Amino acid sequence: MTGTELLLWPRLRGHQLGGHKFRRQVPLGPFVVDFACYASRLVVEVDGPAHEASMRQDALRDGYLRRSGFRMLRFSADDVLQRLDEVLTTILRECSWER
Repeated sequence: MTGTELLLWPRLRGHQLGGHKFRRQVPLGPFVVDFACYASRLVVEVDGPAHEASMRQDALRDGYLRRSGFRMLRFSADDVLQRLDEVLTTILRECSWER
């Protein structure tokens, strides 16, 4: 995990965010995602500074995950570092969203 993922993980693990269970570094099909909440069908990705180089691969992964019934949330590393509470509020809102 990256440094920003290590900052986010303690706030997601152990059902700490609204009682939702998250897993980290989750294999989903041919991809590995940063965090996933299976019950909410939500994937959370933290994009680092070198993200632009992998945007095509990310688009393929996002399409695969959507077809598999997952919703995606992407945050920049800066968002996690500078606005962690807002990031967590957004994740919680999406976990609670009714499909």
